[in-house]
Amino acid sequence: MDERMNAHKIAQKLLMQCEELAKISEWPDSVLRQYLTPEHKAANKLVAQWMCEAGLVCWHDEVGNIWGRLISEQPDAEHLVLGSHLDTVPNAGKYDGILGVLMAIEAAKALRKQGVKLPFHLDIVGFADEEGTRFGTTLIGSQAVAGHFNRDWLNLTDAEGTTLLEAMQHFELNPGLARKAALKPDALLGYWEVHIEQGPVLASQNCSVGIVTSIAGARRARISVQGKAGHAGTTPMHLRNDAAVAAAELTLAIESLAQKTQAGEVATVGSIQVPQGAANVIAGQCDMLLDVRAGADANRDELISAIEQSAQQIAEARGVSIRFDWYHKASAEPCSSEFQSIFEDAAQQLDIQTPHLPSGAGHDAMAMAAITPIGMLFVRSPNGISHNPEECVYSTDVAAAFSVLHQSLMDFSRRYQGV
Repeated sequence: MDERMNAHKIAQKLLMQCEELAKISEWPDSVLRQYLTPEHKAANKLVAQWMCEAGLVCWHDEVGNIWGRLISEQPDAEHLVLGSHLDTVPNAGKYDGILGVLMAIEAAKALRKQGVKLPFHLDIVGFADEEGTRFGTTLIGSQAVAGHFNRDWLNLTDAEGTTLLEAMQHFELNPGLARKAALKPDALLGYWEVHIEQGPVLASQNCSVGIVTSIAGARRARISVQGKAGHAGTTPMHLRNDAAVAAAELTLAIESLAQKTQAGEVATVGSIQVPQGAANVIAGQCDMLLDVRAGADANRDELISAIEQSAQQIAEARGVSIRFDWYHKASAEPCSSEFQSIFEDAAQQLDIQTPHLPSGAGHDAMAMAAITPIGMLFVRSPNGISHNPEECVYSTDVAAAFSVLHQSLMDFSRRYQGV
């Protein structure tokens, strides 16, 4: 059978499987699948069934990740891990994370059917909690695999007051063994992840597949703007210390500074609130939430420095105070240049154009980067929509991504053996 036709059939199958998994949801009319819920267990069971049908050896680990392995004939061989996540945000799409897990299973199945003898074990993982929807802490599944399970997480509670410890026990997991989910770094060759882009770059370039150069590092701040409340009718404009106006000016300044950057840095004011605000009261306080991201930490921090300097100038000019509380920091993670080269060579053999681009969103690959080199392929997101029921993918793009992944595995196997 022509390989392109075969990839097209596999793409159709993958889309059907995504539809089937989307039916496993806590909500009847949209997708929600959270960590350590009955829906999580049902999804793991179905994915394990597909793994077994693909000829993989299956198991789940101590935190609820589901695994399948295409076993090498060399028992002491190293491991290449492929995967993504199976959990979702509320009112989610059908492909974020899920497509990458299912495509990895099909790639392993194709290699087995072709009789390819890999010199390494090929491990497929469906991570249990990337989104952090239930307990408010992201990447629990991949952080545990990377050896960074935090026992303090066991005290986290969900909206119903259930602790993570209680949820693990109800899921028939032993919380005391959670750290045993960690992999040994010296046994790993790398981690590859296929994921929908969740943005508009590939769509704007009319490309099916992209090669990820890095995963953006993010910092987030709570910004408090303190002015002076006053009567909206009796205080002249030139005598005001309006916190809301200062916040608005700072928001525009942040946008302008980010637009002037040269390395794709982004900055977003996602929330602006005036506590106890009223139409006839000059705002004495305004609270903001800021997110700053870049493919390199140095570029991100340079933008942050410029934002803080601008905030100081605005504060002085308007007679207000502006304070930043930086409450979240995640370092940027570069993707392996070797893996980028392998993906690019594979795509060139298939005559598939693959632009290089950074990932602005976080992924399980960020956690895995602590223990092994990482590589990522993006699949075009039409209109850049994700975390939304309108999230979609084109079958032709899925076929192209599968072809690049499959060819990359073949090429990496030959390179590993020195062929």
